[in-house]
Order: sequence, then C-alpha cells, then structure tokens
Amino acid sequence: MPKPETTILLVDDHALVRRGFRRMIEDDPDLRVVGEASDGHDAVEMARNLMPAVVVMDFALPSMNGAVATRLILKDAPETRVLILSMHSEPNYVRACLDAGARGYLLKNALDLELVEAIKKVAGGARVLDPRLGQMPEKTTPALSTRELEVLQLIVHGKSNREIAMVLGLSANTVAVHRSNIMQALGIHNTAELVVYSIRNGLASIT
Repeated sequence: MPKPETTILLVDDHALVRRGFRRMIEDDPDLRVVGEASDGHDAVEMARNLMPAVVVMDFALPSMNGAVATRLILKDAPETRVLILSMHSEPNYVRACLDAGARGYLLKNALDLELVEAIKKVAGGARVLDPRLGQMPEKTTPALSTRELEVLQLIVHGKSNREIAMVLGLSANTVAVHRSNIMQALGIHNTAELVVYSIRNGLASIT
C-alpha cells in the first residue's frame, strides 16, 4: 500500500517565492502542495477548509504576521503543523511564533534542501529550529488571547475602535474593552507605545 502524501499549504505574499518553494517541495514524491495563500487571513481560511498536514508560512505577511496566523490556524485545525519561514532572526519574533504553536522556524536565506527535510520532520511531530538562530529567550511577553491579538494587529494598522469593530463583527464597546485589557496586560498606557512594543516583540506587524 503506497504511503500517503503529506499535504502542504504555502503562505507567502510573493508569488515568485511561492512558485520556487512549490517546485522545491513537489520534487519530492511524498509531498503535495494543496493550496497557496498570499496573506494571513487567507491562510487561516484555507487551512480551515483544506486541513493540510503542514502550513509553510512566511512571518511577515500583509494583514497579520505569522505568529497571529498560527494561533488562528491551530484554533480551527489543531492537528495541522506550522513551519515558519522568515528573513527575520530576531529572537522575539521566533519566540512569538513558538509560543503561538509553530513547530518550526527556518531562515529564508539558505533553505536549499533544508525545507523538504524540515517539512517531513515537522509533519512527523518534531520541532525544527534553524541552527543559526542561537539561544531563544524564555517567554517574556504576557499571554494575550487570540481575539486580543486580532484587535492588537488592527490597532497597529491605525484602525479606530469603530473600524476594528466592523472588521471583526464586534461592538465598538467590546473593542474598547479589549484595547483596555491589552494595555493593562502589557503595562502600556498609550497607543504609540503599544504599537512600538507590539512590533518589537513580534505580537503584530506593520505590513
């Protein structure tokens, strides 16, 4: 009986990058790309519909970063494994992805055959970290809920409470409560500080 293929969802906002990864992945007969997404929201929706074995995802994505997208994907598809690919080696970004539930983090600048091997390891339940990342810091940022991270991302994008409420289907009062809870949890008292802290610690992205 033939071994079942490992299904993969590719997530990157550059079509040429996705094409290169796809070619690399599908050179292996045990791996099959079942979908491609160009931003975090699409990745979450496609993972929910396709239930891939592995999501191979960039960290810096439009609309939400890879860490937030990972949380949302695993909420609906807990059996899916997430492998983050990134140009960013900052420890706080790596830590944010691992805390969100990602099973691996590779740097993009020297993937070669590492990608296929990493996908197979992650699919098998192992954790894969690029050896060039060095020592990861212990978790230092307070835990925020998935909904709070969604609100935070939209705050970083400059949205008002009313605009955030429309995007997330909430009331403006509920968004105000989330905003207050986020600031209290992080010990921050104004929006400018909140934006800087969130980006620096990988809780949100500006793309």
